[in-house]
Amino acid sequence: MTATISLPSMFEDRSPSPYPRLSLAPVGSAPALLDGAWWPRSRDLEAELPSLLAVLDPLWGRITRVAVNPVHWPTVPRKVSVAGHVVKVGWFLTEQDPHEMLLLSYRVGRWNLLVVPPQTTPGSATWLMAAASDPLGMSTASRLMEEATFLRTVAETDRAVEAVWDSEGGHMVRDPVSRPRNPAVTADERILTVAGVTPVGRPDVPADAPDPPPI
Repeated sequence: MTATISLPSMFEDRSPSPYPRLSLAPVGSAPALLDGAWWPRSRDLEAELPSLLAVLDPLWGRITRVAVNPVHWPTVPRKVSVAGHVVKVGWFLTEQDPHEMLLLSYRVGRWNLLVVPPQTTPGSATWLMAAASDPLGMSTASRLMEEATFLRTVAETDRAVEAVWDSEGGHMVRDPVSRPRNPAVTADERILTVAGVTPVGRPDVPADAPDPPPI
């Protein structure tokens, strides 16, 4: 696969995205496979990166390099400008998880973020961002995406089943007359019950229960 590399143009007008949707693992937590998640608003990497890096620079130290997998990014810029400095952008195809972004900084070193697809529903995105920023999490970015897809499928199936149930009157209150009634208890059965013996033929009598003693 060949990644499309964009060259800077003085005629391009790329307005930066607003505040980034970002969730990070707690400071000082034990190292995990992921350090958090980022939910961009588009697949325009050149437009999305500046606002993300502007937030991460004070937290992680100046970000100097970013790497992505080009599978989900139509265009990968060679560099982007962030708050007066230039950040180099590269890509890896087989070496990097397609749902992950690698960031390198002067002060801290390497960071790994799950990239939540822009079209993700808010419910799934919330789950993904929480899972990726869990300091005890041991799942890769792609594994979390698979789990989110599974959970969404289960939820959709449950909603479909509930819709069918509603359409067939599953939530209607049944007529009390139609409810099953307990079988009538005869006078002899009442006597046996008082004597401490379960009447023969009742549904709660085991098949191998001994015969009741004579009265």
